[in-house]
Amino acid sequence: MQIAIVLFDRFTALDAVGPYEILSRMPGAGTVFAAERPGPVLNDSGSLTLVADKALAEVPAPDVVIVPGGPGQWDQMENGVLLDWLRAADAASTWTTSVCTGSLLLGAAGLLKGRRATSHWLALERLRPFGAEPTGERVVTDGKYVTSAGVSSGIDMGLTLLGRIAGDDAARSVQLVTEYDPQPPYDAGSPEKAPKALVEEWRARSRLTVR
Repeated sequence: MQIAIVLFDRFTALDAVGPYEILSRMPGAGTVFAAERPGPVLNDSGSLTLVADKALAEVPAPDVVIVPGGPGQWDQMENGVLLDWLRAADAASTWTTSVCTGSLLLGAAGLLKGRRATSHWLALERLRPFGAEPTGERVVTDGKYVTSAGVSSGIDMGLTLLGRIAGDDAARSVQLVTEYDPQPPYDAGSPEKAPKALVEEWRARSRLTVR
């Protein structure tokens, strides 16, 4: 099974690495990082580089597509090379997935029309113009499409997908060996739980928010 993780300049690192850490442990899985051109790709802070093993054109029909988000995603929303690849890869894939604002790229490719989907909480309403039905859920499965909310939820998406592909025990085993047992020191991981002032501050600062 080939798993293709898309990279682009200024992607968010955990969006890509979280699912990679989970799904790359699946028996029989081969994971490839792919970008418009092979080579180093900088994350959104410019402090971390991942290497795209192959150009998108070299990965025409992966079994699983994973699209991360990140501020660099805005520069990709009309990138014909990427969007055409997403459409073609989706036509052959068993699963097409996203983390955070990566769902907006799936939407821009026309893949989420009439489907339930999620994204970073600041970007949820930006799914509507693409014909998607935004939800505030952490992981949403609609047919073969699995979208997840912001950044860290990509780990949950990876486990969800692993369970669907390899079975619950395989997913539980990976959760165990990765010791994924979140116990955060704060309970502010969603806009429903965080202090209202923080939520409003980020809404005001973010270009993701529909105004």
